[in-house]
Amino acid sequence: MSLSQYVLKRNGVPLGHRASLIQNLNRSLGAESNALFWKHWNPIWGYFLARYIYVPLTSVCSKPFAVVITFGVSGALHDIAIGLLGYGWQYFLTVWFVILGIFLNLSSYLGINYGGCRFFIRVGINVVSVLACFYFATLII
Repeated sequence: MSLSQYVLKRNGVPLGHRASLIQNLNRSLGAESNALFWKHWNPIWGYFLARYIYVPLTSVCSKPFAVVITFGVSGALHDIAIGLLGYGWQYFLTVWFVILGIFLNLSSYLGINYGGCRFFIRVGINVVSVLACFYFATLII
């Protein structure tokens, strides 16, 4: 699947469409589960992570472990970008993203779904889950 096809599938509009950002935010923040939140969040970055990290990892380890490693790699790449920009070398985002991956696996395993809630309740749940993982990462570091 090409990047354009992937973005269309995840975002519902073609790559570069003027409604792309609002569609991305509506689909991700209003998602009915944590898994759907991450499925729709940043489809371009997700395409490259899936293609070059997650899918190859699933051939050598379990899918839940591949999710955690993929999130960790994403966090590490964010940390490297911050370091290269001159803001100091850190590993906080790597830890936070690993926690996000663990939370994704846990919520999927437990089958947590809040599709019956109104849109703004779903937005709140998704934002709070990301912030709770952030807070947990601050306790670790």
